Amino acid sequence: MVRTPLTPWERQRGERLGALLREARGERSMVEVAAWAGLSAETLRKIETGRAPTPAFFTVTALARALDLPLDALADACVEGLDHDEEPMTA
Repeated sequence: MVRTPLTPWERQRGERLGALLREARGERSMVEVAAWAGLSAETLRKIETGRAPTPAFFTVTALARALDLPLDALADACVEGLDHDEEPMTA
């Protein structure tokens, strides 16, 4: 299966998600948060650095729970200030 390239908007959204998770993690280690969420530290590292800009829903949910972040607030914060003219059209 060939993966469709991400749009600039999707990449920005992924970078914002990574930055928000990194900020919420604070002083806790990446290994500690990843383990609590049931993920590898490498997966968390990829998300935080934007190398995995579209993580699976259940991955984001597990991280939100580990970091005590409400999902709706996290979702809103990921798109705040982004150029919505670049937003992909949904079917």
